[in-house]
Amino acid sequence: MGTRAWLAGVVAGVLLVMCAEASAAGPVTFNKDVLPILQRNCQTCHRPGNIAPMSFLSYETTRPWAKAMKAAVITRKMPPWFADPQYGHFSNDRSLKQEEIDTIAQWVDNGALQGDPNDAPPPIKWPENGWTTKPDVVLNGVPYTVPPTADRNVIEWITLVTPTGFTKDTWVTSVEIKPSELGVTHHICVSFVPHRPGTVYNTFLWVDKQRDETGAEVAPSARKVLLPTSDGRGREVAARDRGNIPPNASNGTGNAEQNISCFVPGRSLSDFRPYNAALLVPAGYDLSWSIHYTPNGVAATDRPEVGLTIAKEPPQRWLIETGNATDPTNFAIPPNASNYAPEPAEFTFLVDAELHWMSPHMHVRGKDMTYKLVFPDGKERIVLNVPHYDFNWQLGYDLAESIKVPKGTKMVVTGHYDNSANNKFNPDPNRTVYFGNMTWEEMFTPFFAITVDKSVDPKKAVKSPRNIGNGA
Repeated sequence: MGTRAWLAGVVAGVLLVMCAEASAAGPVTFNKDVLPILQRNCQTCHRPGNIAPMSFLSYETTRPWAKAMKAAVITRKMPPWFADPQYGHFSNDRSLKQEEIDTIAQWVDNGALQGDPNDAPPPIKWPENGWTTKPDVVLNGVPYTVPPTADRNVIEWITLVTPTGFTKDTWVTSVEIKPSELGVTHHICVSFVPHRPGTVYNTFLWVDKQRDETGAEVAPSARKVLLPTSDGRGREVAARDRGNIPPNASNGTGNAEQNISCFVPGRSLSDFRPYNAALLVPAGYDLSWSIHYTPNGVAATDRPEVGLTIAKEPPQRWLIETGNATDPTNFAIPPNASNYAPEPAEFTFLVDAELHWMSPHMHVRGKDMTYKLVFPDGKERIVLNVPHYDFNWQLGYDLAESIKVPKGTKMVVTGHYDNSANNKFNPDPNRTVYFGNMTWEEMFTPFFAITVDKSVDPKKAVKSPRNIGNGA
């Protein structure tokens, strides 16, 4: 037998074995092959009460979306994940492997069969009411009715203070923010703040800003406004001038006001338990809210909640989450600029720390963001690169293994913006874009979380750029 004939025989034999194995394995089914993928990668969002508009907990709720699911995973639109795999490994990476994409595609192409119920893995026991983790304590916000429309589609950012009710020092190990009306909630951020004399609880406060016909801010306007209270009465309060620091803003040197956690598309839970860390919330502290709603054509009353898990014993490490940006007075994206680079944000670590988590924040012209550590010996390391930023999915990236950051290390964060007509999300490429709260304005806010030894004063752990407050 010649070499070619022998090779042909071997190949034919291998193919026969593979076909036999495939036949023995049977067709791809939902219960045996697809459901395990959905549990690992999709159900965090695709379940009742969460951000996704459809549930993937069962065959009955998933089957109508089979073709759309195939299209989304083949194009890698879903699950959303934007970190460059060359830099770092992340424990919450839900992107699909190619074989998982092939499995879903094959399932759809073969008729989206349900399969034997006995092949299905046990269902994940998700917490009730849409929580990602079961809270020990739930703090309620104040209901707010978002009108179906607003002038220029603008509802200014709202601030609010509510009591925590904590009568003793409390160690908080996770913070989850859960709005009830996801369709109108642009963001909700919360911080634990010292109680201030004269604080008025459960009262919404905002600044009426002068805006042009496009909704862009053109000048500050501060006046007294009548604001609703929880009992339905009105209360006249003084609006803050532009430039004042809202109650939930960090002071630029750590978590002087005990952290800031946010609900934004793709992110609602800040979990410190994997780091063996917690936030100390002293007795009597209040909860400060920063809220931004956007009308969507239907009136909706949002009833936000904050769920906390509590440690019984003091942790070994402090958790610090921060992310201030560069000076907004130097931020101006020229018309039609396709690759505008703002001044880099630079943070200096004043103590030894461990880096755990990063989350870029920009608006609709955001293009990319890169986090780089510059160590005291001059060595550099890129720890996160998001080459294709998507404002619709503002993800947090949890490092699979923390990175030790010695005292004196700098974190330098760079980014770019596309203000050209090639950006399909750009509302107007022909105007200069400045720093601002609304999505048609811009921000450059690189959030990150570190832990430090509990002997360290967390207020003196990180030197941040110019303080302008945290934004979402």
